[in-house]
Amino acid sequence: MLGLLGKRKQTQLLGMDISSTTVKLLELSRTGDKYRVESYAVSSLPQDAVVEKAINDVDGVANAIRSVVAQSRSKVKTVAAAVAGSAVITKLVDMPAGLSDDEMETQLTLEADQYIPYPLEEVALDFEIQGASRDRDGMVEVLLAACRRETIDARVEAIEGAGLEAKVMDVEAYAVERAYGLIREHLDLEESAVVAMVDIGATMTTLSVLSNGQTIYTREQLFGGKQLTDEIMRRYGLPLEEAGLAKKQGGLPDDYEEELLNPFRDAVVQQVTRSLQLFFSSSQYNDVDYIIMAGGVAYMEGLSDLVQDRLGTPTVVANPFAQMSLSPRVNAVALGSDAPAMMIACGLALRSFD
Repeated sequence: MLGLLGKRKQTQLLGMDISSTTVKLLELSRTGDKYRVESYAVSSLPQDAVVEKAINDVDGVANAIRSVVAQSRSKVKTVAAAVAGSAVITKLVDMPAGLSDDEMETQLTLEADQYIPYPLEEVALDFEIQGASRDRDGMVEVLLAACRRETIDARVEAIEGAGLEAKVMDVEAYAVERAYGLIREHLDLEESAVVAMVDIGATMTTLSVLSNGQTIYTREQLFGGKQLTDEIMRRYGLPLEEAGLAKKQGGLPDDYEEELLNPFRDAVVQQVTRSLQLFFSSSQYNDVDYIIMAGGVAYMEGLSDLVQDRLGTPTVVANPFAQMSLSPRVNAVALGSDAPAMMIACGLALRSFD
């Protein structure tokens, strides 16, 4: 069984987030209850090396991993990576209390074909005991997680191709939960607060709603910052890399803000509004207490204020490093601008301290 969930005790790990356009790496250390960023780096992926969270070009991803490790100058060789929540099947099942981990694993493996719609030889399984069953005496509630091996194997192959060891394969939503714990403390939010985490990446927007530190809803939609990059390429005749840099660093013509940036900001607000409406329509909730903007798009100037003004809900930009110290080799300015996009990498790096 693979470490898809949070219970395996681990050694020092690099948190590695393989997204559709970049590989993000993070190494943390801890003294007492204080964390320190030891190293971090971000490296671009070849175009279409990863499409909708699936790796198409293992060698291209391995090269990007080598690059990101070299940039970070980290000496750690063991990695925690993650698969998308949409690639994982989870099921709560009741099992007899008092079984050892090995006995539980054997019994779940024997019974898993009742819950998993794939041949068992094609999936990786993991489980975590949630507590006593609410319905049946003498039983415990167990969270069973399953993922197609080909999804995991592609990530493992790319990591090993870069000379590292894939030690943990987590689920992105659980990594975000872990990193959210740091943000909740920093913002001094009630544990029971209902918080919408809107992660807008290059091609995908993921809404995760959290309460009591746990994800109660998640949904992915195709929308992201690449739409603005494509518009910049089309309007100003720039190649992809130059368009991406200009979007981040400035230097575009005077009409950029009026003609492209403002319409894109409006599209982001519409996307957040629509995502929340879908959540409200499928749950007992009709409001959230807080919105946290994450992902590469979140750092866009004025975006969180616009979301707050339009939706009337307190909105902040995610920064899981707000209360962390930094190693001298970490560029504080660069980490600050990348922080909203580092939630998954941060949650994975925290697996070092399970």
